[in-house]
Amino acid sequence: MGSLAGQTVVITGASRGLGRALSLAAARRGASLALCARGAAALEDVAAACSWEGAQVLAVAADMADPRDVERFAARTLERFSVVDVLVNNASVLGPTPLPYLADAPADAFDGVLQANLVGPLRLTQALIGGMLLRERGLVINISSDAAVTGYPGWSLYAASKAALDALTRGWAAELDGTGVRVISVDPGDMDTDMHRAADPDADPQELAHPDDVAKQLMRLLEAAVPDTDRITAAALQ
Repeated sequence: MGSLAGQTVVITGASRGLGRALSLAAARRGASLALCARGAAALEDVAAACSWEGAQVLAVAADMADPRDVERFAARTLERFSVVDVLVNNASVLGPTPLPYLADAPADAFDGVLQANLVGPLRLTQALIGGMLLRERGLVINISSDAAVTGYPGWSLYAASKAALDALTRGWAAELDGTGVRVISVDPGDMDTDMHRAADPDADPQELAHPDDVAKQLMRLLEAAVPDTDRITAAALQ
């Protein structure tokens, strides 16, 4: 049996990049999966690949920026699996591309970035964490970025949303101390993904981490004791 046999893992943004890699890694370790992403066709492809690995899979096309989609995904997850052991808030959007400097960034675009990267994860965590608290065990992983702590020209709308997600994570961690439920932010580092290519088309893929390798690092959070911190880099999990 796999190391995650008997556990239900929820992953948002599961159709591409790190979300896809995490889904397949968890499936190979025996987890049951609730997956969501905006692109239905790509999501179904990932779900089929995870099913081929032997996992029970629920795949729901959903946009984390839409409160109704978040509610529907949470409801269907609990209807199918009853309990959730691990939630990975991975889905993210960049905002306008090419990435604009703040002087030129459309303020209205920030609303969509915040809804997808901050408010959506908050809503989904609120919807699923109750069962974890009742059972006195569970893990929430919020995928952050080095942009949350370091300023990069053009990245500021995305960065601000990730910095705010880190702040929510610190609040969750403090409030849930001693409950058996852990909440932690993970900075995966720069990866060779569609999102990174959209943000930085000139980046050398050879200098970027592969999502599969980052997923293996993150699996250590699911399989072993979570470090006593509210934020960590994937590289530190090696």
